[in-house]
Amino acid sequence: MHSTDTSQAPAPQAATGDRRRWFALAIVMTAAFMDLVDVTIVNIAVPSIQRDEGATFSQIQWITAGYALAFAAGLVTGGRLGDIHGRKRIFLLGIGGFTLASALCGFAVNPEMLVASRILQGAMAALMVPQVLSIVHATFPAHERGKVFGLFGAIVGLGAVSGPLLGALLTEWNLFGLEWRPIFLINLPVGVAGLVLGSRFITESKAPRALKLDLAGVALVTLALLMLLYPLTRGRELGWPVWGYVSMAGALVVFAALVAYERAKGARDGSPLIELSLFRVKSFAAGIAVQTVFGVGLGVFFLVWTLYMQVGLGWSALRAGLTGVPFSVAVSAAAGMSVQLLVPRFGRKVLQAGALVMAAGVLIYLVEAERYGLGITSWQMVLPLVVMGAGMGLIVAPLTDAVLSEVPREHAGSASGLINTVQQMGHALGLGLVSVVFFGVIDDRLTDRAAPAEVGGAFVDGFTHALGWVAGVLVAIFLLMYALPRRPAQHVEGAGADGTPVTGEAPETPEAREEKAELVP
Repeated sequence: MHSTDTSQAPAPQAATGDRRRWFALAIVMTAAFMDLVDVTIVNIAVPSIQRDEGATFSQIQWITAGYALAFAAGLVTGGRLGDIHGRKRIFLLGIGGFTLASALCGFAVNPEMLVASRILQGAMAALMVPQVLSIVHATFPAHERGKVFGLFGAIVGLGAVSGPLLGALLTEWNLFGLEWRPIFLINLPVGVAGLVLGSRFITESKAPRALKLDLAGVALVTLALLMLLYPLTRGRELGWPVWGYVSMAGALVVFAALVAYERAKGARDGSPLIELSLFRVKSFAAGIAVQTVFGVGLGVFFLVWTLYMQVGLGWSALRAGLTGVPFSVAVSAAAGMSVQLLVPRFGRKVLQAGALVMAAGVLIYLVEAERYGLGITSWQMVLPLVVMGAGMGLIVAPLTDAVLSEVPREHAGSASGLINTVQQMGHALGLGLVSVVFFGVIDDRLTDRAAPAEVGGAFVDGFTHALGWVAGVLVAIFLLMYALPRRPAQHVEGAGADGTPVTGEAPETPEAREEKAELVP
């Protein structure tokens, strides 16, 4: 049965006259901000959690990787559930569940409960986050979306800047003697307000021709990721047992089974979890590879960087958080420049320059960390962090546009979900690889009776070794980017990044014409 909802219909006059849409925008943007901050805020508090709860390094990896894994496994499903059951309904369910999971994280009595609560939090974020852009798409007419997506970019930048700093402050202040717990409990008032206001101001919308939910596809994706990540994360602690290698090899078999199943399901009823036809678009296939590998690099760097500063160098959470501010500011500034000024003029070269600039920053950091050792200061880190941040900013903002530029319009939602999914998968994989590229080096250096200076030296060695891996990943990204289109052509329902009409849209398919016919009242 087709939905009778017309909120997606091209009716700019009705939408423009409704002030409630700006309240709805503020609510969904707050939810997106909450998710972004929650990812970055935890990294800075990891050493405090380890110290206060006696968590093992494996549990520390799972506090971060568990969230990323659940988020990755659920993103496409969350988007599909919104299409079927209503975006407002699923958004409210997601924000309510995210708030509850945050409370469970904040009141966790042991590391095991914290890991489980973080996995639940990631799963709830996977329900909440995909609805944000869908609600914006359904609520705002095409000529206003450029302005809205500009605001969204600013929120992303603000989340990157404020997350580590907020995490550091909340950890240092030790509010009510709760140590690190306020980093999770701060979500409670925000989540409750979002739930109450969202139920009042967000307009319900559904896909006009909702597809069915592919539960078998969800199960296969989750199983393959677990078979790959669990042995990677626990292998070092357990002495790299044979079953770990068998499990990782088996993950490749499950991924192959997933592809075969999705192909058959697409032919049978046209509602696969993953739209495999998208991978025939060269720029999309290359972009997915770039997003995955980029996620791996970021997953390795951010956890290792935090442990290096706080455990290796013995810095406080606040000092570590403040040290990261130049990086976040550089990301935000470069992201704004890349979208508005550079990409329209230079196209793909901007993204490739970003990969090389970021790699240069990583190598400068590697040289400085080796040269200054335990005596390195925050000021000496400013140059490599600004260079890295500028490179990252040149990549993150225009990459999604480049990946989607040749995707047929009716598959844009599915493609966007896949982009977010593979980036989170890459992030989780990177966190798993920390065992190999960081903790493995530390284990080789340390004995049970190591002096504090030896511990610090081992962490410096582990950090520089991990940076070498990150630089290699960025060079691989630079090469993969050659498969992206030279100049991304925007074709998002006739609106460019600034909200003005654009040409060069993908050819309209019969499915798209049918969908448009159902949207018009």
